[in-house]
Amino acid sequence: VPPMRLCERLFRDVTVSRHRKQISNRSLTEQMLIFYAGNKSQDSGIAEMEELPVPHNIKISNITCDSFKISWDMDSKSKDRITHYFIDLNKKENKNSNKFKHKDVPTKLVAKAVPLPMTVRGHWFLSPRTEYTVAVQTASKQVDGDYVVSEWSEIIEFCTADYSKVHLTQLLEKAEVIAGRMLKLSVFYRNQHREYFDYIREHHGNALQPSVKDNSGSHGSPISGKLEGIFFSCNTEFNTGKPPQDSPYGRYRFEIAAEKLFNPNTNLYFGDFYCMYTAYHYVILVIAPVGSPGDEFCKQRLPQLNIKDNKFLTCDEEDGVMVYHHAQDVILEVIYTDPVDLSLGTVEEITGHQLMSLSTANAKKDPSCKTCNISVGR
Repeated sequence: VPPMRLCERLFRDVTVSRHRKQISNRSLTEQMLIFYAGNKSQDSGIAEMEELPVPHNIKISNITCDSFKISWDMDSKSKDRITHYFIDLNKKENKNSNKFKHKDVPTKLVAKAVPLPMTVRGHWFLSPRTEYTVAVQTASKQVDGDYVVSEWSEIIEFCTADYSKVHLTQLLEKAEVIAGRMLKLSVFYRNQHREYFDYIREHHGNALQPSVKDNSGSHGSPISGKLEGIFFSCNTEFNTGKPPQDSPYGRYRFEIAAEKLFNPNTNLYFGDFYCMYTAYHYVILVIAPVGSPGDEFCKQRLPQLNIKDNKFLTCDEEDGVMVYHHAQDVILEVIYTDPVDLSLGTVEEITGHQLMSLSTANAKKDPSCKTCNISVGR
């Protein structure tokens, strides 16, 4: 090989090697842009990618538990070339985890360019009451199927909403299917440690006080972390008709006659239906005195039940006496939304065991259960 040709070949090999090293050090998105640019035009380079307008001033609106509307502003330059929008949607883990993530992860959603605002919907990637980050690109689809894309927009954060009444009605209908026959009851009861009742007597004038419900149950439940109330149980043993002697919450029990809490002057609402990777299911009901703050809260968010005719807990008059029934095949958790004075009932020690494994405090719902889940996320 002539010396001049040999020098030319060595120079070309070194240049190619350096170019490959530079490419390998680039981010995935940068490599994709270079690839697109190289295939579209030999002399236009990356500049062609930057002609598409970058979305800015992103707005999120009409947020539900499984959808939202998104819109943004764009410069008019090359706007008519846009054929698609790329939307990078991620669950927000912490403040920094997604800060640069969208630069190196392929986009999750590709949508045809439609008039804004655009609705993003789908239970397969959106869950209720969950924080997300979103960023947007504009794109132009080429004849060979590849895309020319703009730079990513800024990252916007938002949180999906709770279940609506429509979604809770779907849960209600599922719960009704397995509620089973009705059994009689006469009292509501609340189990706690002795120290709990001593504290109530000393610091709260002998009255049980409503507290904010924990995050147990369905992830999209609108009462979790918001509704204030007092948890009571009402299930009875099949053979005795009385409350069970075992409890996961403590060896002392406050019992109160059912008519003191549940009567024609109260409203009844369906709050949730869930299980905890077990064969038995829980139903949360809310009892609220008519016109109370708890009643107003529930009217806006929960399906109301007929106190005389429903599948879970009923109150009706027979021969001048109030008669109460509860569903046999679900475990009822009843939330009463007003304070309750201990003098209205009795506090006594139970004789059974304290079964901590049955506690539902902050219990997580089984997302794979077909009996108690609906199609809008968990």
